[in-house]
Amino acid sequence: MPLEDHIGDICRKARLQTKTDLAQCAAAAGLEAEDLQTWETEGAIGPEVHVAALAELVGLDAGKAMEVANGWVPDEVDLSRWAKLRVITTAEGFEVNSFVVWDPKSRQAAVFDTGWFADDIFELAEIEDLKVEHLLITHMHGDHVAAMGDVRKRWPEIRLHTNNMGAPEKSQVREGESIKVGTFNITPRLTPGHAADGVTYVVEGWANAAPAVAVVGDAIFAGSMGKDFETPGLAQEKVRSEILELPEDTLICPGHGPLTTVGAERAHNPFF
Repeated sequence: MPLEDHIGDICRKARLQTKTDLAQCAAAAGLEAEDLQTWETEGAIGPEVHVAALAELVGLDAGKAMEVANGWVPDEVDLSRWAKLRVITTAEGFEVNSFVVWDPKSRQAAVFDTGWFADDIFELAEIEDLKVEHLLITHMHGDHVAAMGDVRKRWPEIRLHTNNMGAPEKSQVREGESIKVGTFNITPRLTPGHAADGVTYVVEGWANAAPAVAVVGDAIFAGSMGKDFETPGLAQEKVRSEILELPEDTLICPGHGPLTTVGAERAHNPFF
């Protein structure tokens, strides 16, 4: 799976988040302003684009930016280590990832975000005879919760977990709480920035001592992060403290793009 953001996307996000003047960025990149904007959209790398200089100007790590520009992607994840984790990707103009985790003995299950459509979630639940008891929302942006109504209609007793202030108090997550799903322990970590109600859920208790899983929504992607033009400093601070401080073998499950690990993002993400 390709990265969610190509190098042009990444530099554009950084330019807007740092509010760096377009003309300055174009000069650093060795381009006219119009050509820079085209490159930000298309992301095609060429010798005429001074990526490292532009990256440094907009606050990115120049070396890591060059790695992404030259085709870096995270190693493919062998999900057999996390036998009862499923990635469900739905598309409606663009793709979004949802995740399902379940206990192999009790069949108790949790759904993380719903994506555009819930059909694949329903099919998995039937095939695996799951007792879907928890719906954990990373943030309330439409692509992540488009099928929430269908999920709650299918399982009326499902417990909702969210950091959205518009939700009932009983559904609002609390830092430090422990959500039990069979043998799994799920801990919410608040990661506002891309979305004010952003939450990362850390899932522990996997068989065979498999590493923890962090379901992060759009807080961080492989090689990039969710856009935040209002509070970019907060977004980066929360990703550093709540996600990148986890053990390096922690599996990161983002809302878009491929799975990655904490170690890979520490080493290769230009924003950090």
